[in-house]
Amino acid sequence: MSIEMTDLLDLVIAEGASDLHLAVGSAPVLRVHGELIPLETDPLTPEDTERLMKSIVSESNEQRVRQDGGTDFGFAFGDKARFRVSVFRQKGVLGIVMRTIPNDLMSLEAIGLQPSVKELLYRPRGMVLVTGPTGSGKSTTLASMIDIINRERACHIITVEDPIEFYHEHKTSLITQRELDVDVPSFEEALRRGLRQDPDVILVGEMRDLETIKAAVTAAETGHLVFGTLHTTGAAETIDRIIDAFPTDQQEQVRTQLASTLIAVISQVLMQREDKPGRVAAFEIMISTPSIRASIRDNKTFRITSDIQTGTKYGMVTLDAHLMQLYDRGLISYGDMITKCRDPESIMHTLQEQGRKRK
Repeated sequence: MSIEMTDLLDLVIAEGASDLHLAVGSAPVLRVHGELIPLETDPLTPEDTERLMKSIVSESNEQRVRQDGGTDFGFAFGDKARFRVSVFRQKGVLGIVMRTIPNDLMSLEAIGLQPSVKELLYRPRGMVLVTGPTGSGKSTTLASMIDIINRERACHIITVEDPIEFYHEHKTSLITQRELDVDVPSFEEALRRGLRQDPDVILVGEMRDLETIKAAVTAAETGHLVFGTLHTTGAAETIDRIIDAFPTDQQEQVRTQLASTLIAVISQVLMQREDKPGRVAAFEIMISTPSIRASIRDNKTFRITSDIQTGTKYGMVTLDAHLMQLYDRGLISYGDMITKCRDPESIMHTLQEQGRKRK
């Protein structure tokens, strides 16, 4: 008997899985709390993945798969859940990965962010970047931030996403959500046109190329609060990545622009919890100060980590310090802390000095 997509998605919801993988030659696989768990079914055939794909894609997305070898889109499973779907060709057959988008937005406290982060959401202008590897929870963090602004401020919020993940309703704010390839052809075009739509707050789903980065920096400079994501780890690396995207003759000007517009960089990683099933996020939080602005302007981003270390009174924390806090509270394993940290030797030395053994 052939497996149906509705049964698979019901199982994803029942098991609290974050992802569903469908690949030819393998049984369907769920990712639950970071672990891949294959279902006890027959391996999928090329006909199975083709049929499962056709049950959820629109005609235009099916055409994209045929023409481009893949497509990404948002999919609503009735009112039970939403998914971010990636369909792709590999070895001449179809593969599908579906990521669950939670219906309920988490509070910043539940995500694990400090109260200082909430204060950033009331700034009239500037740029807040949320960074981290794929699957680190950046979308969830941004959606929670946008929800707070939507509930507590009277603004026009524009989001540009690929695809739209969290659907926001108009609350105290008015919210416009635009999806790449559905409502607008590119992030850059959406930003350029968005500036004519009287926005107060702009969310850029991904700052993936020079034109988008340039448009986002301009939007922040011209009096808008801009949120964006990059696949970087840490504030210094994020700033360097943005500046390096520009031609050499423009980099000095960009440093000056970033120094004046960047409000904060929040970097995050997700890890399995030790104390109970589930995952927990570790953060590095950089909030712009005169010293950090000078480091950006003077091309001395290597100083930023020590500024974060001494900036706890502003709500800043380094990734390694936060990992140590999570480890001390028994929330993550020693192995995960060492794997995810920037400076393993320093952490091991600190534990030794404190006379603590590896748990």
